[in-house]
Amino acid sequence: MRFSLRFSGRRRLAAAAAAATGVLLAATGCGGDDGAGDGTITLTVDVFGQFGYEELYKEYMATNPHIKIVERGTGGNLDEYSPKLTQWLAAGKGAGDVVAIEEGLMVEYKANPKNFVNLLDHGAGELEGNFLPWKWNQGLADNGKHLIGLGTDVGGMAMCYRSDLFAKAGLPTDREEVGKLWPTWQDYIKVGERFTAADTGAAFLDAATNTFNTIVLQEAGKSTGYHYYDTGDNLVVESNPAVRRAWDVTVDIIDSGLSGKYGAWSEEWVAAFKQAKFATIACPAWMTGVIEGNAGADAKGKWDIAAVPGGGGNWGGSHLAVPTQSRHQAEAIALAKFLTSPQGHVGAFQAKGPLPSSPQALDDPAVAQSTNGYFSDAPVGLIFGGGAKSLKPVYMGPKNQAVRTEVENAIRTVELGQRSPAEGWKDAVDNSKKAAAK
Repeated sequence: MRFSLRFSGRRRLAAAAAAATGVLLAATGCGGDDGAGDGTITLTVDVFGQFGYEELYKEYMATNPHIKIVERGTGGNLDEYSPKLTQWLAAGKGAGDVVAIEEGLMVEYKANPKNFVNLLDHGAGELEGNFLPWKWNQGLADNGKHLIGLGTDVGGMAMCYRSDLFAKAGLPTDREEVGKLWPTWQDYIKVGERFTAADTGAAFLDAATNTFNTIVLQEAGKSTGYHYYDTGDNLVVESNPAVRRAWDVTVDIIDSGLSGKYGAWSEEWVAAFKQAKFATIACPAWMTGVIEGNAGADAKGKWDIAAVPGGGGNWGGSHLAVPTQSRHQAEAIALAKFLTSPQGHVGAFQAKGPLPSSPQALDDPAVAQSTNGYFSDAPVGLIFGGGAKSLKPVYMGPKNQAVRTEVENAIRTVELGQRSPAEGWKDAVDNSKKAAAK
């Protein structure tokens, strides 16, 4: 059963929405309109994936009846979303009033902070304590003088698995026992080989790309603190040992025949969830909402969550920003503050699972003590939230998303048998250089 906001949570949200209204009215007086003649202001929010804002929008509009919120992009692929946002910003039109910026794109957008309202000029500096320090700093540009965005989630890591398929393969199904099976990725491969030998009709994992991204972020977090770019914004795909180690482990997984080869975010991938065609998937906190949406109600109670091989890590996370092209900047700022308030973080987590970057939200019992009925009542607050305050961010350079796409495309060709591992690695290096140079 999907979580609903507790009554106390609703009261806090209403209070936060009312506070945002006060800021809005102070800034805009009677406000504007979109030409409808009734004073209604429509705010467009651009997102990708599952941010879990649907109930929050309802709360906000109930307290702000002159505001109508329209969300675009829910469930969409980041690779499709980011070029559109870049084009809208370059053209000076087309972007939403509030836009989500994924962590891998933040450095790129920081190069042109003038595209975004400086939230420090609108009282956001008082909210710094509502975010983990490194998350707050990620949103700052121009040597800390310009706040582009307010933090949404972070991506604490786990491994989601189909307990029914594990049972069919004769493997343990209890999440604690499952986690003990694979303290390392080599152990994960051994478990996968046992699963494959049982001939369940399903692959052990969805595809190599999600697994590779998990491993490379783990390796970077444990060592250099960066993966494709160093902190001087030099491309280091070829020279960073964290990237090569992740590549080699992923090739071992591919060579062991464990992948279903369902390309992440493809129609085949979505269908494979519904058809129970694979048993495990690398699972940052936000992925739980994706799994539930793709697998559907019939799979409730068949999924569970265990510790991830390799020991934790952080994958994902975004900020909400207000483009300067918005015609309703004050109203958009107020909405962004509401959605990223501690109460907003709690509401989004309860709806779709994105892990809060707000320490107050992480400490809230609604997060810390939460379980997820879809995932066999897994204690998601403990699994994902327990180490959230100690997560180590991985630095991402100016063309991170484009470079990441090329590296993952290369590992995909190896997975599909189109290139040898050596040829694929050469492609990853060569094509990432081309992407970085554009």
